[in-house]
Amino acid sequence: MGTNHAFHEAPLPLFSSVSRPAEDETLAAVALSGSAGRLPSYIADHRARLRERFMQGGAAAMPDYEMLELVLFRAIPRQDVKPLARLLLDRFGDFNRVLSAPPARLAEVTGVGPAVIQELKIVEAAAQRLARARVMHRPVLTSWDALLDYCHTAMAHGEVEQFRVLYLDRKNVLIADEEQARGTVDHVPVYPREIMRRALELNASALILVHNHPSGDPTPSQADITVTRRIQAAAEVMGLIIHDHLIIGRSRELSFRSQGLL
Repeated sequence: MGTNHAFHEAPLPLFSSVSRPAEDETLAAVALSGSAGRLPSYIADHRARLRERFMQGGAAAMPDYEMLELVLFRAIPRQDVKPLARLLLDRFGDFNRVLSAPPARLAEVTGVGPAVIQELKIVEAAAQRLARARVMHRPVLTSWDALLDYCHTAMAHGEVEQFRVLYLDRKNVLIADEEQARGTVDHVPVYPREIMRRALELNASALILVHNHPSGDPTPSQADITVTRRIQAAAEVMGLIIHDHLIIGRSRELSFRSQGLL
């Protein structure tokens, strides 16, 4: 992107009375400009076309940069946001990585301010909450694909390692999903005693361990294997079952149980 683009944001309310999108954006444009001018027709027409294509064909019909444009429309209501969408993709790689990028790194991109960061983080949080709702309070072993989808949504694009523990009851229903620790790009501190203490508080009967590899490669390290064995030994003393330890990479996951490591 050789040309510098100036993007002007408008922090819009998250919730408002129902109205037509074009009217909303026109009002926002007027508020920004301080005049009775309307949204430039080429921008309004482009946005209308994108919205119509999205409603007709859904996300599958749109490339990443157009999906990003749809997200950016609210934050930047009066300008062409396609250059910024492409700039974000150039910086972070794909739609998912843009959404999951830390706010501080997003703020380093020219044209990104608080309004843009807020919109991106709202979409990220909504995606995670939707994926989580598909697995919480349901038998995990019969909805394994949904569990993997949730783990990828929540962790695959993180820039530091995080270690989550999924606590299950005696019917293997997921009763709690908690981040146990967060670390660096290649290490996360894990304390088996804390995991066991929390399992007792929740009256859990089984656990699934999950952590991500920011490098994208889910191959377990020797440290991963060692800490898993320590947690398994502690679980056996407490009468708990470790169903699996999943390592989440960028595009695939690794199961300790399927690899014979558990």
